[in-house]
Amino acid sequence: MFGITARPAPGVVARDRHDAVLARNKLLLLLTLSSGAVDAICFLGLGKVFTAFMTGNFVFLGLRIAGAPGPHTVSVIVALCAFSAGVCSATRIVSPASRSDVWPRRVTLALGVTVVAQAAFAALWLGVSGHASLTAACFLLGISALGMGFQTAAVFSLGIQGVFTTAATATFTVLSGDSAHWSNTEPERRRLAALLIALTVGAVAGGLLMVHARDFAPLLPLCASALVVGIAAVGFPAKRHATRTVVAEDQQNAALAA
Repeated sequence: MFGITARPAPGVVARDRHDAVLARNKLLLLLTLSSGAVDAICFLGLGKVFTAFMTGNFVFLGLRIAGAPGPHTVSVIVALCAFSAGVCSATRIVSPASRSDVWPRRVTLALGVTVVAQAAFAALWLGVSGHASLTAACFLLGISALGMGFQTAAVFSLGIQGVFTTAATATFTVLSGDSAHWSNTEPERRRLAALLIALTVGAVAGGLLMVHARDFAPLLPLCASALVVGIAAVGFPAKRHATRTVVAEDQQNAALAA
């Protein structure tokens, strides 16, 4: 019959999906590590402002409004606005993606923008030798926060409870709640705990680079995010395109046989 392809056995489909989930979880760990490094670099090098952890920035904004010491108000506002713009723009990219896919192609596209933003950040950072004026710092914060907004929206679209890669509160909350059902939630607890460890390791690595190799610190999150996009592009191809190709080949072979 023209256009009909053989369906894989249910066991094969389940195994393939399990392998895809494991691969996805590893990519999420890399993204989380990248976020930890990004926030460490921006906090230490750009006036104690975060570009991934927006809760901290809202607290800083409140402190400044109250007249208390804190980061420069303009820097905080730039980070908040750029992050919001990144989330809004990325949502328009990923929203048509199917939640049934482990890693939709549109998520990879959105994360590609994150990589571009981090590359621009690294280039400007190197241009100022890691010591930015207030104006340059605002540009750097805006670029970084825009990229983190794209990453946050892309990961959020996957629909995994407690997983954001740019903030720990939700992950820590879900992990703590799962501990109340200790015998039933071990796989999820391992995944969430690994994310928190990855965020911490990223912050440690970012802090060490700021102390010992400040000029090259942004290369860590850039390389980690680029690796994620590269692996996802190869490991999670567009399924619809692949299906159309198989059907077209079968139709062509059937026509030749006839």
